Amino acid sequence: MSKEARWFLGIIGIILALSVLFVSLGFFTLVSSLKPVSEDEETDTGKDKVALIELKGVILSSEDIVKQIKKYVKSSRVKAIVFYVDSPGGGVSASEEIYQELKKAREKKPVVVSMGSVAASGGYYVSLGGSKIVANPGTITGSIGVIAQFPNLRKLLDKIGVEFEIIKSGKFKDSGNPYRGLTDEEKRYFQGVINDVYEQFVNHVADERRMKKEDVLKIADGRIFTGRQAFEIGLVDTVGKIEDAIKIDANMDGIKGEPKIVKEKKKTGLMDILLESKTLENIEEIKSLLLNQPILQYRSEFILK
Repeated sequence: MSKEARWFLGIIGIILALSVLFVSLGFFTLVSSLKPVSEDEETDTGKDKVALIELKGVILSSEDIVKQIKKYVKSSRVKAIVFYVDSPGGGVSASEEIYQELKKAREKKPVVVSMGSVAASGGYYVSLGGSKIVANPGTITGSIGVIAQFPNLRKLLDKIGVEFEIIKSGKFKDSGNPYRGLTDEEKRYFQGVINDVYEQFVNHVADERRMKKEDVLKIADGRIFTGRQAFEIGLVDTVGKIEDAIKIDANMDGIKGEPKIVKEKKKTGLMDILLESKTLENIEEIKSLLLNQPILQYRSEFILK
């Protein structure tokens, strides 16, 4: 068998294997969606409460977070909100929606952001929606910028002898097509889009942190900062732990004593049990990376392990 034929059969085998996995995961996801909805850990009505909303991992969707924010804004027994962020960022649109919802929430109740290990790029973007931002001294934050990544499979496809015929309505309709590289004109086109979204990010930082735009531009080149460095240059309000954020939030609303914390409690379903397997966790992560990635991202590529 020729080398090209082996390459082709290998690629076909990978595609078939991934197809089976995705169909199986689709079934598991459907089943898990039938599990009971989440509920609050605290249900008594006696004491003033601070709601804790957690944003962890890559920001692919805003739906769940926005739903929680709206719920706690409406709740008469929740007097303030702590928004915990541990995220390297993610999709531009999802980040924008969360940021805007936090802005609306802070007009009704104090919203204090508590940064975990990472609150960079989109993780920092959403944090701007809070009334105050508390960073851990070792938090990785900043990474103000925008990124778009396009895979180029042309060399691989040339090796196995696969070609694609493209019929399109306009010259930019298939820009970013993974079966070929970007033309110079397309690179300029995408750079213009990136620049526009980047400008929005910079303007939000300048407005929310009460900084001069020229000062923001000096640090908005994708670089990261520790929480302590971010405090020194004005990107966050103070340095502390989540317990400090809760105290600040309670004091802002005049809550006396130790407030009760209320947050969403996920009920265990079939998908949760299945995902206890490390292999299935990895498969689910791969599926998300392959299928759910937004084109434009506020995303930090820095990972500290």
